[in-house]
Amino acid sequence: MVARQLTSKHANDFPPVAVNPTQPYDRIRELYLYEEPALLASIQRGDRKQATRIINLILLHIYSAGAERSELLKGLLLELVVMMSRAAVEAGAPQSEVLGLRFRHLTELAAITDDEQLARWLREAVLRIFDAVERCRAFDVPQSVRKALDLIRAGAGGALNCERVARQVGVSARTLARLLKERTGRSFTELLREARIERACELLVKTEMTVAAIALDSGFCDQSYFTHVFQTLKKTTPKRYRDAGKGRPAPPAVETEPNKPKSARRRAPAQNLRRRG
Repeated sequence: MVARQLTSKHANDFPPVAVNPTQPYDRIRELYLYEEPALLASIQRGDRKQATRIINLILLHIYSAGAERSELLKGLLLELVVMMSRAAVEAGAPQSEVLGLRFRHLTELAAITDDEQLARWLREAVLRIFDAVERCRAFDVPQSVRKALDLIRAGAGGALNCERVARQVGVSARTLARLLKERTGRSFTELLREARIERACELLVKTEMTVAAIALDSGFCDQSYFTHVFQTLKKTTPKRYRDAGKGRPAPPAVETEPNKPKSARRRAPAQNLRRRG
């Protein structure tokens, strides 16, 4: 049975539950109501792993009751999904989207005829609920992240580090680093390096400062390291970037003799000297 396959790897993690054979679902309902606060919390913080663990626990004990394709079992699982939908709305998911999901779940549940379909339905319902929450959060950048990014851009030219920015934001350095990585996909160091290069780009185009002076003004310790980072991110040199930004013609490429071996080109002067002699 699929449900048992889904939960068997977690079976040793959970203690056995005594089920009254005459009222099996009363005890199971008590179980998931007991787990409800932890499940709600996992949805609200986007913890799929913890939510999956709780769902596996509930499924494990539902199927240990022995009855299959029961309408009462469908009712219990529908109640579970409705409860998770409410948690998703509280976590910020659009209510209209969650209501649409609820109607979809109800329609699908009515057509289910076996335990395999029922287990698949519950798994997919949980994934949809998490997706709704995460889509909302993708557009809802926390205030701490917005403030940190503003501070990084504003202070890119100075001696800036994660601890200093975290203090101004009001969180720990570890928390700030995690939030930035989650929201931008880049570390604090990477974000600071990018902000410094963007500052340098502006100075290259808008001023006549030397490249060495711009490197120092953008927070780099020396010109060679600045040039290396600039080429890595912009795929060109600072001088060529400045020339392109100011509309200056690019320097002509050095012509070579592609069909002539280097060794022949090196020997040519000596041959000419011998001819003169």
